[in-house]
Amino acid sequence: MSVHLKSARQWRVLVVASAVVAGGWSLLAQGGPAPARGDGAGGRGAAAMGDAARQGGPAGRGGRAGGGPGRDDPINADVDYSKQPTLQPQTPADEVKQFILQPGYRLELVLADPVIQDPTAIAFDGDGRMFVLEDRGYMQDADARGELDPVGRISLHVDTDGDGVYDKHTVFVDHLVFPRFLTPFGPNAILTKESNADEVWKYTDTDGDGVADKKELFDTGYGRTGNIEHQEAFLTWAMDNWMYSTYNAFRARWTPHGVIKETTGSNGAQWGVSQDNDGKLWFQGGASGVPSYWQFPIVYGNFSVPDQMEPDFRIPWGAPIRVADMQGGMAVIRMPDGSLKSTTAGAGGDVFRGDRLPADLVGDYFYGEEVARIVRRVHPENREGLTIIHNAYPNSEFLKALDPYFRPVDQTTAPDGTMYITDMYHGIIQESQWTPQGSYLRAKIEQYDLDKVIHHGRIWRLVYDGVKTDRSDALTRDRTMPHMNNETAAQLVAHLSHPNGWWRDTAQQLLVLKQDRSVVPALTTIVESNPNLLARFHALWTLEGLDALDPALVRREMKDPEPRMRVQAIRASETLYKAGDASFADDYRAMTKDSNVDVVIQAMLTINRWKVPGAEDTLKATADANKARGVQVVAGTILNPTAFATGRRGGGRGAAPAMSAAETALMTRGSQIYGELCFSCHGTNGLGAPRPEIGPGATMAPPLAGSPRVNGHRDYVINAILFGLTGPVGGKSYDEVMIPMQENDDAWVAAVASYVRQSFGNDAGFVTPADVARVRASESGRKTSWVATELAASVPTLLVRDGWTATASHNAAAARGALSLTSWSSDAPQATGMWFQVELPQPATITEIQFESPAPAGGRGGRGARGGGAPTAAPAPIPAPASPRAYTVAVSTDGQTWTDVAHGTGAGDATVASFAPTRAKFVRLTLTASDASVWTIRNLRLYASRAGAQ
Repeated sequence: MSVHLKSARQWRVLVVASAVVAGGWSLLAQGGPAPARGDGAGGRGAAAMGDAARQGGPAGRGGRAGGGPGRDDPINADVDYSKQPTLQPQTPADEVKQFILQPGYRLELVLADPVIQDPTAIAFDGDGRMFVLEDRGYMQDADARGELDPVGRISLHVDTDGDGVYDKHTVFVDHLVFPRFLTPFGPNAILTKESNADEVWKYTDTDGDGVADKKELFDTGYGRTGNIEHQEAFLTWAMDNWMYSTYNAFRARWTPHGVIKETTGSNGAQWGVSQDNDGKLWFQGGASGVPSYWQFPIVYGNFSVPDQMEPDFRIPWGAPIRVADMQGGMAVIRMPDGSLKSTTAGAGGDVFRGDRLPADLVGDYFYGEEVARIVRRVHPENREGLTIIHNAYPNSEFLKALDPYFRPVDQTTAPDGTMYITDMYHGIIQESQWTPQGSYLRAKIEQYDLDKVIHHGRIWRLVYDGVKTDRSDALTRDRTMPHMNNETAAQLVAHLSHPNGWWRDTAQQLLVLKQDRSVVPALTTIVESNPNLLARFHALWTLEGLDALDPALVRREMKDPEPRMRVQAIRASETLYKAGDASFADDYRAMTKDSNVDVVIQAMLTINRWKVPGAEDTLKATADANKARGVQVVAGTILNPTAFATGRRGGGRGAAPAMSAAETALMTRGSQIYGELCFSCHGTNGLGAPRPEIGPGATMAPPLAGSPRVNGHRDYVINAILFGLTGPVGGKSYDEVMIPMQENDDAWVAAVASYVRQSFGNDAGFVTPADVARVRASESGRKTSWVATELAASVPTLLVRDGWTATASHNAAAARGALSLTSWSSDAPQATGMWFQVELPQPATITEIQFESPAPAGGRGGRGARGGGAPTAAPAPIPAPASPRAYTVAVSTDGQTWTDVAHGTGAGDATVASFAPTRAKFVRLTLTASDASVWTIRNLRLYASRAGAQ
C-alpha cells in the first residue's frame, strides 16, 4: 500500500510557554482536577522489555467487590477503587500542550496515528527515510489477548518536500509476530526478527515501491522465548562494525563470507542499544529503569562499579499524574500527586550525537522511563577511567508529561541533527503477567478503562528555540536530504567528516557493505591528517571493515597525541592480532605504561580479552604501578573475579543445559586432541597460529573462532577432518593445508569436532560417532581432499520455514509452536502412534530433521505465549524427559503415501535424525514407544541436500 498524506501538517503544534504548563502542574499538585487521561502499567512493556524482577510484585488477589485487591493486601487496602469516568486519549495537538521541558526546548510532531499505531522504535536509512517498528499486538487488553498474532509491521515514511513532516507512507513488511527490532542494512533493506523465533531476516525492496518483496535468512541463534518483555531487542551496528542486541551475550558481524559471532559480557539490557562518539555501547535496563551497562565496551566482559550512579539516580521526578497506576502499588507511588517514586521501567536510549541542538547535549545519554512519563538526560563523567552518571537536572527531568498516555519508548539522533522521541501513547505499559485479576494494577486499569486506549502513537522532534549561537541557523534542523543509498564509495567517504553522528555511522556502514577498496587511499589520508578527530575514528574503522588495515598505520595512531585516538588504534589493532599478527602483543604491553588512564585501561582490556602471552603478569604489574581507580577495578575484576563478581551471566537463551556424561567425555577427549595436534596450525585460541615471516596478519590455518563454516552444519567439520581441505577459505589463501585424518576412528573425529564447535566462543552443537560413521560411509570413494567451496556446496542447507504448516495428533492447535522457540507439547503422556507433522509449501529433497525437547516449565508447552485467550491455570508438573522415547520419521509427496526414512530414540534435549536425501513435501514423526512423560518439540528444523533445497 502507498498513501500520500499531508494532514500531518495540521498536527504540528508548538508547546505552550513553560510558565503556563508549570502553572497547571502547580494546580494539580495542590489538589486540582486530575488530567483527563490515565496510564496503564507499572513495570514496563513492549517499550521497556523489562527484566524479570519487579518492584513490589502483584498486590493481593482476594478479588474484593469493586475490582480491587483483597483484604490480604494491607499496603493497598485503603485505596479507592470506585469506577471513574474513562480517561480519554488526547489528540497530538492537545497532548503537546501537556509537555514540560527544560527552558528553550519544545516538541513538534512529525508523524502520528492513525498512520502509525503502537510504535516502539524508529530508524533511518541512507536516504533519510524513517522506518517505524509497530508492535500492534502489544497489550490490546489487560489479558494480552492476541499479543502474538501476526499483526506487527514495519512501516516506511518519507518527507517528499523537505518540510519536516513525513507525508508518503508504505508498509515495508507486514504480518509480523511482535517484531523485536529494525536495522537498516544497506539500500532498501532492513534486518528484523519476530518474537519466540531464532532467525534474523533480511527484507529488501527490489523495485523501489517502498514495500519489501524479497526475504532472505540473515542468521540464526538470536532468540529467546517466554514473556515478550524478556526477549532480545535492537540490533545496533556499532563503530567497530559488529552488531549488538539486548540480552544476547554475543556480538555478530556481517562479512562477505558469512556472519560470524563472538562472545561478550552480559549487557543486562532489555530495550535499547546506543553508542557514543567513541563507539562505546550504552545498554538500557528494563525493570531497573536505569541504564544497564556502559562502563567499557561489552566485548571485554562485565566490570562492576558500586557507585557508578549518583545517589538517588533511581528517583524519577515526573509530573503529577494522579492516577497512581504503578504495578508496585502504593509502595512505589509518591503521594499526593500519584507519580512514580522509584524507577521501574526504562526504554530506548540515545547518546545524542547530532549538530542541531545545543552542543552541551552531545555525548549525554537520553532514555525514557515510560511509567514515570519522563525522558531523562544523563550526564556522564569520567573519573579516573570510570564513567559515573548523573541526572543532568537534580530533582527534575529533561522532559515530563501531564498526559498519562505519554510513553517515551525510543529516542533517536535524526538525520536533521535533532532528536526524535517515539511515543507509544498507550494505556497499558505492563505485560499481562503482572496485571492479573485481583491485583492492584488490574483494579486501576479497570477503574479508569486504561485498557481502552490502544492503536495510537506519535513521533516527536525535539527543537531548541533558546539562546542561539552567532549563526542564526545553527540550531535549526538540517534540511539537507541525504541520498547515500545511491552514492559512490568516494562520495560516502566525504560524509565521515559530518558533524552529525548519524551521517558518519550510515556512511561507514554503507562503505563496509560495498566492500569497495578503491577508497583505501582516501581513508588512509583521513586517518593520518584530517583535523576532525571523529572523522579519523570512522575512517580507521572503515578500513578495518574493508579488511584494509595497515599495521604500520595502526602503530602510528597508537602514538597519536590524542589519547582517544590511541584507544581507537588499540581496539582496531585487535583485528590484526586475531588474524595472526602477534607482534602487537609488545605494543599492548608498552601501552599499559601510557600517561593516560583510559589508554592504560584499554591496553589491559585488550590483553585480557585476547589472552596475550603473559597477560596475568602484565596486569599485576600495571595495577602495582598505576593506582587510578579504573585501573584497579579492571585489574581486580580480572585477577580476582570472585571479589569483583557482577552477578551477571551470559545471555542468549539463558544458561546452557548441563552436558551429559557422553558430551563431557567428548569435550575432554577433544580438548586433549586439539592441544596435542590442532593448535599448532589453528592456534591455542582458535584464531590461527601466526606466520609473521610471511607477513602481517598471516596465519598457518583459517580461524575456527566465529567461523560460519564451523558453526554451520556439522558435516562440514567432519568432512574436513576426515578427508582434508585445500585452497582458499573465507576469501584467504593459506600455505598449509588440512591433511586427511580418516585413519582415526569415529570417536576420535567426533571428539575433536565437538570441541572446536563448542569452544572459542562457538556454540554449534555436538558431533556423535554415529555422525562421523554416516559421513565416512557417504564419502567412502573420495580419494582427494576437499576444496573449501566444493565442501561448502555439499553439506546440507537449512530450509526456510516460511509457509510451513504444522499439525499433530494431540494438541494440534498449538502445533505451530514447534516451528519457533515457543514449543509444542503433546499435553498427554507419550503413546505409540502419537504423531507430529509438517507440510512444506513445495517439495524439497530432505536429508535431516532436528529439534529440541525442553522439559515443560510450569505451563503446558505451546500455550504459554498466548495467541488467543487469557492465561489458564498451570497444570501439575509433568516429568522430564520430554524427548521422544522412540520414533520413526516418514516422508511423503502427497500426504497419502508414506516412506519411512529413519528411526531412533530421544536422548537429552536435542534430537537429530539424518537419512538419505529424499524428495518430500510432508514430514511426519510417529512415536513407537510409550512413556509417562509428555513429548515436546521446539525449534524444529529441516535440512535439504544442496541440489534439491527448493
